[in-house]
Amino acid sequence: MTYEEAKQVLEANGQAHVLQFWDRLDAAGREALLAQIAALDFKAVAELRQILSDSLSGHADEAEKAPMEPAPVTVLEGSERGELAAIGEKELRAGHVGALLVAGGQGSRLGFDGPKGCYPVGPLTDAPLFYFHARKLLALSKTYGAPVPWYIMTSRTNDAATRAFFEENQYFGLDRADVFFFTQGMWPALTTEGKIILDEPGHIFLGPDGHGGMLAALDRSGALEDMQKRGLTTLFYFQVDNPMVDIADPAFIGLHLRTRADVSAKVCAKRDPQEGLGVIVERNGRTEIVEYTEFTDEQKNERLPDGELRYKYGSVAIHVFSVDFLIHETHAGLPVHIAHKKVPYVDADGKTLKPASPNAYKFEKFIFDSLADAKVCSCLAFDRTQEFSPVKNAEGNDSPATCRADLARKWARWLNAVGVAVACDAAGYPSIRIEIDPAFAHDAATLARRLAGQSVDGTADILLKA
Repeated sequence: MTYEEAKQVLEANGQAHVLQFWDRLDAAGREALLAQIAALDFKAVAELRQILSDSLSGHADEAEKAPMEPAPVTVLEGSERGELAAIGEKELRAGHVGALLVAGGQGSRLGFDGPKGCYPVGPLTDAPLFYFHARKLLALSKTYGAPVPWYIMTSRTNDAATRAFFEENQYFGLDRADVFFFTQGMWPALTTEGKIILDEPGHIFLGPDGHGGMLAALDRSGALEDMQKRGLTTLFYFQVDNPMVDIADPAFIGLHLRTRADVSAKVCAKRDPQEGLGVIVERNGRTEIVEYTEFTDEQKNERLPDGELRYKYGSVAIHVFSVDFLIHETHAGLPVHIAHKKVPYVDADGKTLKPASPNAYKFEKFIFDSLADAKVCSCLAFDRTQEFSPVKNAEGNDSPATCRADLARKWARWLNAVGVAVACDAAGYPSIRIEIDPAFAHDAATLARRLAGQSVDGTADILLKA
């Protein structure tokens, strides 16, 4: 793109100010800015401006919200888990299941410089989050004799670093041909007047378009086409920060298939009424995930006659999608959400300023909005002590410390269940350090088979690797 071409397209879209500092830029700066302008989807920017205008004027087209009810949740008991698992295992053996990981975030909130998936959580080895996910997928491929292709959504910020990390670690034992990286889209932030924001004289501020942007990114990158070529029908979706996730859980896949669902969700009992998890509800005849911020304190604390929370189950972004449904949603589109945020900007003199209060609007799409388009949506309850302990905060709940502790407790339960006596305190925390490679064992039953005939000392640190 030339300067004249950029000037023409910017003027046509009311964004001529993007070139206001052109004369100050060196050759490299000019080239970089032109590349940014060329990459902008001005049709999408115009749509964002209209959405913002409608929202600020109070003319946003929103259907009136009807009363909501908690969506039905399946709690597996008795032989039902085995019956559903058999359905899911058949799908895995047929090679019809893929996995999609959302991994566009950085570890900055954890004081870590790099992709969040590179953050170390292994209690003994400092193995990163990516390791635990990759080794589970390796175990699945060996167990069922078919690969589970892995689609990893990165961001422009961490894509190169993520790819390099996988190369450095030899893809953690996975076949490179079964790992597909793709990058989510970016959108500019806008002022109240709908103007694109420069955060440097020669740079447009861009923010990720949200996890819902994965639909367009899957299509744009060729990942959807790859899924179809491989004959995939079912996609397991999860986020990078939870090393305890049961990837491609056969029983979960089995429920999804048995109910002929377009999308399914795993949900767990909330830690407390105030925990920041969205809740799957039925409203206006549709299934939705309602963010916890939309609940009043009265709703959060509402109880049933038996004392249980009425809105007991929270969603932790673990889903199964029909690939055909994802293709449909790619063409149908998702709603855009607006957030008033603090965005760095340049003043009239070209100096970058960091505002003390929100000054701009960011735009995102959320993948859970696709639930509203599903003809069937199934929900499965799971035990969070077995499958959920995310690394979100530097300290406190959902931190590296709580995640490592939860991993240690789970592995200690497995070892004690198979006859390896590990002393634990009242909270179940072991007196020794433990780490089990998911490719060695992914549950207590697998661990029992792997340790058959072996003697393991439960009084010293235990590291079990495949």
